[in-house]
Amino acid sequence: MLTILFDGIAYGMLLFVLACGLAVTLGLMNFVNLAHGAFAMAGGYVTVVLMNRYGISFYWCLPAAFLASAALGALLEVTLYRRLYAAPHLDQVLFSIGLVFMAVAGVDYVMGGQQQLISLPPELSGRFTLFGVGIGRYRLFIIVICALLTLALQTALTRTRIGSQLRAAVDDGRVARGLGINVSLIFVLTFALGSGLAGLGGALGVELLGLDPNFPLKYLIYFMIVVTIGGTSSITGPFAAAMLLGIADVAGKYYIPSLGAFIIYAVMIVFLIVRPHGLFSREGGR
Repeated sequence: MLTILFDGIAYGMLLFVLACGLAVTLGLMNFVNLAHGAFAMAGGYVTVVLMNRYGISFYWCLPAAFLASAALGALLEVTLYRRLYAAPHLDQVLFSIGLVFMAVAGVDYVMGGQQQLISLPPELSGRFTLFGVGIGRYRLFIIVICALLTLALQTALTRTRIGSQLRAAVDDGRVARGLGINVSLIFVLTFALGSGLAGLGGALGVELLGLDPNFPLKYLIYFMIVVTIGGTSSITGPFAAAMLLGIADVAGKYYIPSLGAFIIYAVMIVFLIVRPHGLFSREGGR
């Protein structure tokens, strides 16, 4: 049971890093970006190409995946996304889901449709036993990395000047500009950060989740469930939701394999009935 709990926490941490960028763009920037999974896929393929074709260390591939996805996100924000901030949410959904299908087709054409594999460093492979609990070395690595990222992100959004400027820019961009805040720059940096985190999550998830051109469509529903259950008013909600869903999904597939992925949807339905605005959202909040 403790081993399953540990694996569920690792899976939940990975889900959070993959989904927290969507929580930022949807909750703080009020933009429905269903193409979020495409940036995660980009980070995964950057890792695969750098490791398998150029022999670069896995540890160096992680920051490379973050930077490449962040640069892609910044480029698309300036050229495409910025034009739709004031558009209805339906237009944002149609636009971003169109980007997903374009990304899927493009990656399938360039990289092929086969499942991509990487070889982890020896020190991250295998398991060890601690107090009777089987602990996977790579899962422990994911927990440590994701926990540090979570603390850094929460601190940046709540206790730094740029976090305050972002909230001001979203609440009233006209007043924020009058106060001297460069709203356009803030949005570019925020979108790049969300895209970079997605890319980092995609790089970390190649070993656990697999990687193929259908990755954005396959895991889009997981990202949406994390944000829906957790709410979009803070980072704490999606983090708690990711932990809950990760543990529920791993435990459900182990104890009730016949139901499989249905467990995660059952959890979502229950929480939407009990807390329709999210775990930590105030009723009536956005």
